[in-house]
Amino acid sequence: MIGRLSGTLAEKSPPTLLVDVGGVGYEVDVPMSTFYNLPALGERVTLLTHFVVREDAQTLYGFLTAGERATFRELVKISGVGPRTALAILSGLSVADLAQAVATQSGARLVKVPGIGKKTAERLLLELKGKLGDAVAAPASVAGEAQADIVQALVALGYHEREASAALKALPADVGVAEGIKLALKALSK
Repeated sequence: MIGRLSGTLAEKSPPTLLVDVGGVGYEVDVPMSTFYNLPALGERVTLLTHFVVREDAQTLYGFLTAGERATFRELVKISGVGPRTALAILSGLSVADLAQAVATQSGARLVKVPGIGKKTAERLLLELKGKLGDAVAAPASVAGEAQADIVQALVALGYHEREASAALKALPADVGVAEGIKLALKALSK
């Protein structure tokens, strides 16, 4: 029903925003990946939305990218995964990370998301297989596997997955695991 909102960002209180559109304030729940990339208060913002109507509530969910919204819609189609759980998944994993976890059938990455247990992770992997554009995250190359290992090592050392992924972007594509960890640690210590 409501597919997109363009207006002024009036309030930010994770995970809810208030977007003023022509004098009407819309409360929109967003994943943290969208929240972190929002402009400052008072600035213009455009969000793609998904409108959920239930017996007891009408809720608007917003996303900065079409990929996030499409992934959200795939997630809520799965039995036992509601909008709040889908929002938590997108807050804990980027769309590319989720697609990679599904492509490699890595339930361990999904279990790290608050509210996702082993059974739900297994159901997600089964239901999402082939639906998230496996070409986006096809880690068929050795370099892709090395990068995944580097991120896992940095997370094990106490860095947040978002920090580890950011450090990984600065590394050469063909770097080995050991050298990649060293270079990433140098970058993160600056």
